[in-house]
Amino acid sequence: MYERFLKNLLAPLGVYNLTEGSVNGAELHALGTGLDEIAALLDWTEREGLLTDAEDEGLRRRESLFARRPAAVTTQQRRDAIAALLRIAGDSLTPGTINQTIQGCGIKAKVLEMGGLSVRVIFPDTIGRPADYDQIQKIVLDILPCHLDVEFYLRYLTWSECHRAGYTWAFAEGKTWEEFMSAIP
Repeated sequence: MYERFLKNLLAPLGVYNLTEGSVNGAELHALGTGLDEIAALLDWTEREGLLTDAEDEGLRRRESLFARRPAAVTTQQRRDAIAALLRIAGDSLTPGTINQTIQGCGIKAKVLEMGGLSVRVIFPDTIGRPADYDQIQKIVLDILPCHLDVEFYLRYLTWSECHRAGYTWAFAEGKTWEEFMSAIP
């Protein structure tokens, strides 16, 4: 690319022999190749340096700044999680901004104020323990202010739901406790 650019730039001067195999042509080929490599490296550096474009090393280096890797899988989810974590500031301690940060990390959880310094973390549309619960719990505790009393609420079948659904011991037979407690009608 740059070899052609240099030849087009110097050709009007008429002083250089720019034919292939000439000394000047070989020098321009070497210079052009070097400039192409530098341009590719600059493109890579620019891409990895911007969070919105980073795909590999730029994301890994940013994720290493946090105590735990966000619970995100795809490149876009990783970018969103890092952006959410970078937004945490002194005025980010409202339930809305905390929930935005947690959800921005790819965690399907919601923090509810319970009064005083207590909050409850729920997992909407999830029955039982979410996948990667231990990692999710650590990430949420890292995000929440340390002075809060945090309760993690996991949704299971209640006795009243069991009664309303007409479940009997025959329904429970052959199921593990986890399967039975997750059988919410």
